[in-house]
Amino acid sequence: MESQLTTHDRRMETEILARQGLRLPPITLKCLRTAGIYCQPSVSIEHQHLAKKYVLRGVESGGAVAEVGAYASFVDEQGNGLPWLQRVDSIGVNGVHAIIVAPVLIRVQMLRIERTYDLLITRHELAKSGDSQRPRLESAIVFYGRRGSLEMELWGQDGAFRGTVCPVFYTRAGERVVLPNDFQDAATRITSAVCCLGCRHCHLLGPRLIAPDRTEDSNALDVTDEQSASVDATASGAASRVLDERRPYSTRPAQH
Repeated sequence: MESQLTTHDRRMETEILARQGLRLPPITLKCLRTAGIYCQPSVSIEHQHLAKKYVLRGVESGGAVAEVGAYASFVDEQGNGLPWLQRVDSIGVNGVHAIIVAPVLIRVQMLRIERTYDLLITRHELAKSGDSQRPRLESAIVFYGRRGSLEMELWGQDGAFRGTVCPVFYTRAGERVVLPNDFQDAATRITSAVCCLGCRHCHLLGPRLIAPDRTEDSNALDVTDEQSASVDATASGAASRVLDERRPYSTRPAQH
């Protein structure tokens, strides 16, 4: 009976960890609040009324001071960067940097205390919930590394190596835990993020890139095309007036 309870408790802990992110003790949360670091790893289900569908919403947030750092962001299923829905600028530092909306999200969350790191990578997607029209959030752990080490001061004298290295994690037996290949780059980027003092920018999410000859929505007018058309029309009109002024008066079109 005790074994069954232990197994059930572990399963519940794993589900909570996958859904809510790293479970930090009160003393760590107090340290982050005192340092002015705001990290929001939660994933929520939102409804798009115009598109009539549900999506997942996440926030890239966090930053660092010399002693501690915390950061959470998102990538796609192959570990590639995602375009943000909107970037968030604020007066304060180490807070919210951008908002992401997508049908599937891979959350990457890291906590740093001096040279010791915790890394959690989880997958989140929408799943049918019985007869209800509102789907449920299904979460799973992709990678969980505890007390990884990186003997470098990336926030200080070793800052030149930021973006090129990440911590090393070990099992309880001392064997090295290898990160999934698809998320090596994401782990390197978030390692840089938890060492970014007074962070004001995004480390994983980025702007959406649209080709000059295409628009995101076929019914939408690209502002650059509209401006170009306006400039061309203005230039054409100006050129016609110049030619008209240089034309002999007798050959000019009659003005009514």
